[in-house]
Amino acid sequence: MLEQQVAENAGEAATTHAPQGFDQPLDGFDTLFPVAPPPRGEQGVLFTDPVSVVEENLGYRGAVACKAAGITYRQLDYWARTDLVVPTVRGASGSGTQRLYSFRDVLVLKIVKRLLDTGVSLQQIRTSIEHLRTRGIDDLANITLMSDGTTVYECTSPSEVIDLVQAGQGVFGIAIGRVWREIEMNLNGQPGEEMHENFEGDELAARRARRAQA
Repeated sequence: MLEQQVAENAGEAATTHAPQGFDQPLDGFDTLFPVAPPPRGEQGVLFTDPVSVVEENLGYRGAVACKAAGITYRQLDYWARTDLVVPTVRGASGSGTQRLYSFRDVLVLKIVKRLLDTGVSLQQIRTSIEHLRTRGIDDLANITLMSDGTTVYECTSPSEVIDLVQAGQGVFGIAIGRVWREIEMNLNGQPGEEMHENFEGDELAARRARRAQA
């Protein structure tokens, strides 16, 4: 099994038992039990959930992102200021500028909340999110994050999930494809703003630069 451990220290040893307080699944999680491996060529339900194509230039304001991800505005603002989850469509750059979060940003916000709800440390979450940033948007839907409450693992096949569960290291799982569909439903009908390459703030900055050079 090609196990990809997402941990703050590469040599950190994962616990091999469920920590106290993790005997019940939390909302939105799937408790995964050891099962027989799927037949060859079949990937199992965690890795076949279809997801739609998203418009990466479409941004959502902070209030919409908070509602879709189920977080408070204080959390949103703190995570942005500490570079845990920053708006990638448009950042706050001066008075009157609204931050715009992409679909992927909102998805990551929801993942962060789920991991926090299990008791995973913010340092471990930060490392996990940094790892997910290296993945393409299409790759995320095929990933399941497993956690024992201490360490976070990335799984891209049912066999990896099964191995972790049988080793006692996979107590809770987040199938990102399922979170994706949840965010889709939450954002459905919500106002979004398409970010063009030259928006008003950029044009204003360009005019100021031209005047400074004159």
